[in-house]
Amino acid sequence: MAGTASAVGRRLQQARTRRAGAMAGTASAVGRRLQQARTRRGLSLSELARRAGIGKGSLSEIEAGGRNPTLETLYALSLPLQLPITALVGETGRSNVSGHDEGPVIIADSGMIAITLDVRHQPDGSVVEVFRLEFPDGCEHESPAHGPGVRETLTVSRGTLRVGPIGRLRSVTAGRTRSWLSDRAHRYRAPDGPAEAVVVIISQPT
Repeated sequence: MAGTASAVGRRLQQARTRRAGAMAGTASAVGRRLQQARTRRGLSLSELARRAGIGKGSLSEIEAGGRNPTLETLYALSLPLQLPITALVGETGRSNVSGHDEGPVIIADSGMIAITLDVRHQPDGSVVEVFRLEFPDGCEHESPAHGPGVRETLTVSRGTLRVGPIGRLRSVTAGRTRSWLSDRAHRYRAPDGPAEAVVVIISQPT
């Protein structure tokens, strides 16, 4: 048993190290993609900051790669740019400790962790994004409205979550699924201990 516990501890430490490295490498890449997207849209730094509701200095720091933006900030920026969030954080997979591909790691102010698993661009212009979500005990994450017609389908793999549009939360237990339109503010809660889920987000063509 002692040997098993030690092996598990080593794997967990390796996972934390890889995740920290992934986050460190995210900032400069996000800044580069953000600046390119802003330029393509013909928006000044000041105008994008105004539309996203963040400070011009903060936006400048993000574009320069000096700050690792939270999930909330990324969504605030993606809306005026009319882009799915993975257009900013990237779609490139990287191998995790299990040998499977994992994409960029994003941590929200709430403590929720979002890990990109897959991104597919459809012939009609829609985008399908797949994320693994991890919630610490007691986590409450509020997500702003996404673009028109965006739909989320969430399947809980561990624990229990209360999810859905604000005012219409429902409990979803492990093995169960809920789907909703996320073109309005919505919320995730982990009221009874840590929880994990996979969410598929389908964005309509812009």
